[in-house]
Amino acid sequence: MKARDAALWLLAWLALLPGFAAARETAAVPGTVALAGGSAQALFSPWDDIEGAIVASLRAAQRQVLVQAFSFTSRPIARALIDAKRRGIDVRVTVDAAETRRLEGGRIPELAAAGIPVFVEERYQSAHNKVMVIDADLPTSTVITGSYNWSFAAQRRNAENVLIMRGQTALAGRYRMNWERHQVDARPYTRQ
Repeated sequence: MKARDAALWLLAWLALLPGFAAARETAAVPGTVALAGGSAQALFSPWDDIEGAIVASLRAAQRQVLVQAFSFTSRPIARALIDAKRRGIDVRVTVDAAETRRLEGGRIPELAAAGIPVFVEERYQSAHNKVMVIDADLPTSTVITGSYNWSFAAQRRNAENVLIMRGQTALAGRYRMNWERHQVDARPYTRQ
């Protein structure tokens, strides 16, 4: 990790401490968001039930869920996304092209068949983001990110991490903007 990236992460973590400025993007260091309030939950597989925490977050969604996926085989997470769509939540997904083609048992065809718009990223060697942005504009905004793929292996076989940040609308807005930037370059998913 470069020194600049390490410094940004340190600033982000320090901003979680009481007394920091209200949530807003700062102009001093691009990409830096000052944080106040909210919460951050760090989970680690295989010890913690990351999959359960993600499903609970999806069940709490009120308006929108944006997903960036590299590998996606988790049935419970797929079911929670489909259930959210059926509740009237705007659910959209971007996926890595090569991994989606290669993956046996992937949930992408199931999501698309349920009416969830899926977009395939081909521009990059690897669209390796693992992010969910839930209700970015609401005080209950949630960002889920980390090494954790939306997969069975990530929960049961791998050593993975996830950070769930709640109530950080400035940060959620930044992640939503990144999702939108990727979606613009992607093509709609069609079953192979």
